[in-house]
Amino acid sequence: MLAVLSPGQGSQKPGFLTPWLDLTGAEARLRWWSALAGVDLIHLGTAADADEIKDTARTQPLLVAAALLAAEHLPMHDVTLTAGHSVGELGAAALAGVLPAETAITLAGVRGREMAAACALEPTGMAAVLGGETDEVLAVLDTHGLAPANRNGAGQIVAAGSMAGLDKLVAEPPAKARVVRLKVAGAFHTPYMAPAEAALGAVAAGITPADANRILLSNLDGAAVTHGREMMRRLVRQVTSPVRWDLCVRALADLGVTGVIELPPAGTLAGLIKRELKESGIPEIVTLNTPNDLPAARDLIARHGMAPSHQPTMQFRVVVAPAAGTFAPAEGLAEGEPLHTGQVIGHVATRQGPVEVTAHDSGLLTEWLAHHENPVAPGQPLARIGGQH
Repeated sequence: MLAVLSPGQGSQKPGFLTPWLDLTGAEARLRWWSALAGVDLIHLGTAADADEIKDTARTQPLLVAAALLAAEHLPMHDVTLTAGHSVGELGAAALAGVLPAETAITLAGVRGREMAAACALEPTGMAAVLGGETDEVLAVLDTHGLAPANRNGAGQIVAAGSMAGLDKLVAEPPAKARVVRLKVAGAFHTPYMAPAEAALGAVAAGITPADANRILLSNLDGAAVTHGREMMRRLVRQVTSPVRWDLCVRALADLGVTGVIELPPAGTLAGLIKRELKESGIPEIVTLNTPNDLPAARDLIARHGMAPSHQPTMQFRVVVAPAAGTFAPAEGLAEGEPLHTGQVIGHVATRQGPVEVTAHDSGLLTEWLAHHENPVAPGQPLARIGGQH
């Protein structure tokens, strides 16, 4: 199984888009997307210096545009899963078919501008806490009135909040941890961003999303989300909610991902995956930074994707929860039994009553991922279906 990942803010590098402009149609595409985003993406990706591209209002649409531009040169129909870190989720949602590319770029422009405006309301910031025991780090953050804005796994938690709280954290770090102040405009993914969440939500309310056509992981809890409206709700809520990249990486491992492509500017997410999964097994990774990396990325998709073949290959599909509640598998339905499209495989008990869970494809019930009376969230994987193709 192959995953394509879209990076978030902080991964940008001066001039990283320059080599992509040599590809046919790339410059015209970026000019069109610039008009939608309200920023000059060509200038930002080629001539702008580090200070200019760390501006939240500019960085966010630039990163989404870079990921989508590179993905246009990949055989995405063979990709099983997409995920993105923070603003990268907009790119991932577009690659999963939930949003057109133009909508994702427009929302990234709105998101960046509104988050920058929210940062200007009062002085806040962020700091990376490296090392230490997770529970102890979280307790120290709470003591200082800070929030764990990013939980990236691999011993890295990003704290966010008031400057006074961050000063205390630097002066009194958790045991066996070091604190690194980050050069960001404010406390992203905390309640300080509430005005930005409201503004993004007002725009997003006018969008009609489609349901995902591949597995799409959410930063909110690492769950696979299939319903477009649910993903839009999560994309808006995520502005003030912590990024749980640790749970996304865990989902990659649980789903059996064997190959990963990180879209440009690549490297950050690949590093986190390597550190987090070094004990359980690291998937093969290609960091796609220039067009010169495209052959390696295409080769990875050919070997790990779900490409058509004359030989039968086992293809897995994940059935996810349609709503929040308590899961009950269909009585007597065991792993290894054949399923047909539309077959009811269980129910989710909600406050409004039971909601059917159906198989969206035929095949074998390969594995239950949730069991009787397990609490489940919308989009959470419930079962894996395998089939010969």
